[in-house]
Amino acid sequence: MSMNNSPNVFLDPNANRFQVNIINESRDNNEASQEDVGSDPPHYEETSFTDEAHNRLRISYRPGKRELYDNFLQSGEKTEASLHPYDTHNKMYYLQTFGHNTMDPVPKIDYYRNTGSVSGNKLNRPSLLEIHEQLAKVSGKERYNFSLCPLLDTKNVFVFCVILQNIAVSTGSVERVANGESTAGDETTASKEEENKTGLVKFGWVKGVLVRCMLNIWGVMLFIRLSWIVGQAGIGLGVIIILLATMVTSITGLSTSAIATNGFVRGGGAYYLISRSLGPEFGGSIGLIFAFANAVAVAMYVVGFAETVVELLKESDTIMVDESNDIRIIGTITVVCLLGISVAGMEWEAKAQVILLVVLLIAIANFFIGTVIPTNNEKKARGFFNYQASIFAENFGPDFRGGEGFFSVFAIFFPAATGILAGANISGDLKDPQGAIPKGTMLAILITTVAYIGVAICAASCVVRDATGNINDTVVSGMSCNGSSACNLGYDFSRCRNQPCDYGLMNNFQVMSMVSGFGPLITAGIFSATLSSALASLVSAPKVFQALCKDNVYKGLHFFAKGYGKNNEPIRGYVLTFVIAMAFILIAELNTIAPIISNFFLASYALINFSCFHASYAKSPGWRPAFRYYNMWVSLFGALLCCGVMFVINWWAALITYAIELFLYIYVTYKKPEVNWGSSTQALYYINALDSALALTAVEDHVKNFRPQCIALTGAPMIRPALLDITHTFTKNNGLCICCEVYTGPRKLCVKEMNSGMAKKQAWLTKNKRKAFYAAVAADSFRDGVKSLLQASGLGRMKPNTLVIGFKKDWRNAAASQVENYVGVIHDAFDFELGMIIIRISQGFDISQVLQVQEELEKLEQERLALEATIKENEFEEEKSGICGFFRKARKLNISKHETKKGNTINTIQSMHVGEFNQKLLEASTQFKKKQGKGTIDIWWLFDDGGLTILIPYILTIRKKWKNCKLRIFTGGKANRIEEEKLVMASLLSKFRIKFADINIICDINMKPNKESWKFFEEMIEPYRLHESCKDITTAEKLKRETPWKITDAELEAFKEKSYRQVRLNELLQEHSRAANLIVLSLPVARKGVVSDYLYMAWLEILSKNLPPTLMVRGNHKNVLTFYS
Repeated sequence: MSMNNSPNVFLDPNANRFQVNIINESRDNNEASQEDVGSDPPHYEETSFTDEAHNRLRISYRPGKRELYDNFLQSGEKTEASLHPYDTHNKMYYLQTFGHNTMDPVPKIDYYRNTGSVSGNKLNRPSLLEIHEQLAKVSGKERYNFSLCPLLDTKNVFVFCVILQNIAVSTGSVERVANGESTAGDETTASKEEENKTGLVKFGWVKGVLVRCMLNIWGVMLFIRLSWIVGQAGIGLGVIIILLATMVTSITGLSTSAIATNGFVRGGGAYYLISRSLGPEFGGSIGLIFAFANAVAVAMYVVGFAETVVELLKESDTIMVDESNDIRIIGTITVVCLLGISVAGMEWEAKAQVILLVVLLIAIANFFIGTVIPTNNEKKARGFFNYQASIFAENFGPDFRGGEGFFSVFAIFFPAATGILAGANISGDLKDPQGAIPKGTMLAILITTVAYIGVAICAASCVVRDATGNINDTVVSGMSCNGSSACNLGYDFSRCRNQPCDYGLMNNFQVMSMVSGFGPLITAGIFSATLSSALASLVSAPKVFQALCKDNVYKGLHFFAKGYGKNNEPIRGYVLTFVIAMAFILIAELNTIAPIISNFFLASYALINFSCFHASYAKSPGWRPAFRYYNMWVSLFGALLCCGVMFVINWWAALITYAIELFLYIYVTYKKPEVNWGSSTQALYYINALDSALALTAVEDHVKNFRPQCIALTGAPMIRPALLDITHTFTKNNGLCICCEVYTGPRKLCVKEMNSGMAKKQAWLTKNKRKAFYAAVAADSFRDGVKSLLQASGLGRMKPNTLVIGFKKDWRNAAASQVENYVGVIHDAFDFELGMIIIRISQGFDISQVLQVQEELEKLEQERLALEATIKENEFEEEKSGICGFFRKARKLNISKHETKKGNTINTIQSMHVGEFNQKLLEASTQFKKKQGKGTIDIWWLFDDGGLTILIPYILTIRKKWKNCKLRIFTGGKANRIEEEKLVMASLLSKFRIKFADINIICDINMKPNKESWKFFEEMIEPYRLHESCKDITTAEKLKRETPWKITDAELEAFKEKSYRQVRLNELLQEHSRAANLIVLSLPVARKGVVSDYLYMAWLEILSKNLPPTLMVRGNHKNVLTFYS
């Protein structure tokens, strides 16, 4: 329908779709007149919605019409909330795109959301069918009801006069609206409304990521072990150790940033990033151990805090019980307090983290200030001399002691660099995870690295390695210093060479407290570092675990997926983490478990790096991270580096980590969770398959590598399961199998039905473990469809070489065109040089009627159950008083039960009848799924077709279901050379390495069949004979023109010997192979254009009649067997 600016369009009763034509109102009457004349093209004004106008339509209106318009809006009529979902441009009214009436929407983010999106509502764009097809005519009930007609002015432009009461849209659109999936909503507005309604707390990149990462990275190691590390390794190697650890975490941070910016990130941290990149197998395995590692890390950090407190208690001589039990008591109290903060909500936890960070920063600043405060004699005796170049030079080189080396010192320091995922672990609580995670993580790594290097260099520039702590150990005049910096500064610590000392970088873990301006602040820093790390781990473990449980990767853990409160807090996860932490505080050997926990974190880092590499390597178009500062090979190097560091830290812990991860990976792979996250693993599958297919194209075919690659005309695979089963038996793990279906009829309906069923039928094949593909075509006729499939199916060398079809059992009752199509398919297969297999079983293959009956019975059963439930609910709904009421209820109850019982009886009788009627058909449809007992596969190899007739049964015998069946060979020969013929056949089969149980030479194939058999054949073809010899020439010619498909007398006479042979072969098959499990028989070939379709079908009918399951096979007369090596 063309655009028309006249308002009369809206009054046209024949209009079948809604149009909105809104233009700017003219400034004066002259301009309006000019518009009426049409000298200038009209200007279209978009209808928009704004918060300032309180979601009203901003429209143009004529003077004097505003009051009427306001009354309209106040009358309760539909406004924005009732708009059509095809709301396309800045919430403009539907069907208005770029000023034109169309259903085509402009790009909008709401079309790309997931159905369960929490940041906005998903919209469904019009389907291609809705845009491409003609609009259906609208019934009278669905026509638009236009009111407010006084707003129309035929002399000027109309304003807004449409009230939609029944919007005519396609069925799919109505369903989507009914399902609530098409409500318009802007992402920002939706998020704000959600926050206002629920009080949802979201963090920015500073409080959510930077603060958490800094607190988690700055641990106890900064205050009590860094001085020892720089004393052992020296300033030079100490800085290298810090930078090496930083390199691992920086590469991991870059990989994390790349993955986090490749799409919207939900809660789950490391688990979410890995699982969405590498799939549920890797994500599920690492997610579980990562959550467990965080839970145990809570215990480690709390014990570190408790040990510091106990040391203070020892100094003041206020031990409660003993050191071990005091650690347990203080640890338990601490964990309970931290749990209370966590359960109180993320907002309280974030406030606590900020306070702890402030304390930690003050403590670090206190250390740097202390290095410039002039020292005193007591501190000098303990090795602190302020900044001295001689001390810097002396401590620059390494001085490894106590069996320590570079890698052992590195292993001790590396856990101090972990914690970079603290921000990513609460990704679900971030306002903008894509921006916050890269920015906060990388800046935290930079700041903490600078702090570590600064503290290490400052400590090593001020404090000597060994000191006695005795202020009297001064240098005696005339004493040789031998280059000792302490000696040059007036102190003699030479006795530390022969006996252990208590002070200096190598001996005193409290160097930072000694150097600092105010020692208690360092203790506060230790408390802050331990508690903040414990709190971060206590929050991270439940969050990651909840995300893992929500995905239902481990079905038994789904109980922990439930969240509570405005932030969906994982209370159950908190309790579980608390229990694990308490267990390790009370009973675990933390010194033993610590290396395993470190390796768990490193395994997560390794997989994050590998995820980034894998996604880049797969070259999926969906891999488009906004963070560009990464490199796939650097990520791979980072993954290998993490694996190497795992062994450096502790080799047996690394092996345990790999073993646990492998076990969980195998478990998840075996369970196959029903998820599809578009992982890079899927992308790589495609790349590998494509590369393999292209590589295979360059490989020439060889007879030794021949395998049956079949097109099976099953229709819908569930309709003819037996045909699929027997085909699948000789193609499973061996060759290509494509289940094909041809849709005939009106093209529009066929294409719609075909497209809607493709995924469902392929899913059925997968669910039933059938290694086959499903393909369908829509064509004018069955033969045309099959011809298309024969020519276009397959890819490269993976193209079908064999056509498998079921025998057309109803050919005698079918229309002549159907028989012509069926036989034409066989001719086409031979034309395209494909092998041909026709399979016949006594009951036929089609079980569609059985499936339909089963479906109806299931519906009846559901209705019956629903009826019973309704009756039970309503039995005592109304309370009755007295004996009469009681009897009325009893009578009602009895009647209801009687009716239900009667209905059940009817259903049972129908089910029994249907079951008896279809029992044989059902058994036949599953006969090839069962294991075949001891028996034979009889091969009637009458004609050499290249070997396909012998190869198919051989493949069957190497399958588990057919391995108990022996091959018996039947072939034609002369009566006077039976033994020679046997030897020749035995020699041929032995060269082909095909085992057989017996060889039978049939000498009387060419004998005439008995009279009864021939009479049956003649009676079968009688309805299809022309009998032109009994008619005059004119009548005969007329009949040939009218019924060209009939069998002429000349044709029957010309092929009488061949007809005899088919009838005789059936007699021989009845005699020799009646008890066989399966018969494989050479398929007779009819010359195209010479043998009529009905005569050929009669041959196939008589040849395979009243026999066990029969495969009529004809190869393409090219070798499929060879005896050459």
